[in-house]
Amino acid sequence: MLKVPRTIYEAIITHARKDAPIEACGYLAGLRAEEGDTIGAHFPMRNVDQSAEHFAFDPAEQFAALKEAGKQGMKLIACYHAHPATPARPSEEDIRLACDPSLHYLIVSLADAAPVVKSFRIRKGAVEHEEIEVLP
Repeated sequence: MLKVPRTIYEAIITHARKDAPIEACGYLAGLRAEEGDTIGAHFPMRNVDQSAEHFAFDPAEQFAALKEAGKQGMKLIACYHAHPATPARPSEEDIRLACDPSLHYLIVSLADAAPVVKSFRIRKGAVEHEEIEVLP
């Protein structure tokens, strides 16, 4: 299970709406625990591909997020991106590019009137949906 504070959950949705129709993307940092990982920081990033169908991080922004998370005593534990016109499920490309099995992969879908946020673990091409607990 992934635990996400409501403020960060809403910030992810806001980022997705702001960047649409381009796929918004970013990292989430936090702490790992047996009872569920908890997000503590949000690092929105620029989709350097400027595409509605895929995303790519700027390496300098990735390094800055990693460095800032460390300063705050956290680790990068999740990656998120938006699907502006498709459901919140990993595409074949998302699965192929999911190279870190320790990460949570969040997808924000804007395909319907209400945004949908789902989290997945992707290991060796196998996709497992996981629950998100939105914290007050």
